[in-house]
Amino acid sequence: MSEPARIGVYPGTFDPITHGHLDIILRATRMLDKLIIAVAANDGKNPQFGLAERVEMVKGEVQNLPNGLGKKVEVRSFDNLLVNFTQSVGASVIVRGLRAVTDFEYEFQMAGMNAKLKPEIETIFLMASERHQFISSRFVKEICRLGGDISQFVSPNVAERLIASFRRS
Repeated sequence: MSEPARIGVYPGTFDPITHGHLDIILRATRMLDKLIIAVAANDGKNPQFGLAERVEMVKGEVQNLPNGLGKKVEVRSFDNLLVNFTQSVGASVIVRGLRAVTDFEYEFQMAGMNAKLKPEIETIFLMASERHQFISSRFVKEICRLGGDISQFVSPNVAERLIASFRRS
């Protein structure tokens, strides 16, 4: 009898997707049989990009993962409780990235709540790689809005979309 597939969900707003997100995605795909990137509607965060555009950007970025790892990734949107979404796609793991100690407190509380709601779903934390620890979508957007160079934080495609987005607004 074969082991069941290890399916994980990596949730986020991805507004926009950064090199830090891609680092977590790449590392998670090495541990899991399948990774579902769950792009949250999260209108409360007032995203720069609409949900469909964020999903499209994430799909564009993961297709370039090395060694064919992009084939292990599915990108979907969601607008419900994360543990319910996770269960609905047959996943048993939620992947969360941590950049700093400040992230840990929030993520620890969220993992605890998720465990109370669905104890069969595990949360795993991946520390951001040293070169990506300071990258956040919020900072990338702010740097871009103020005319700074964001090329070291996001792909050329994402940078182009972000710059165009600020030109329109």
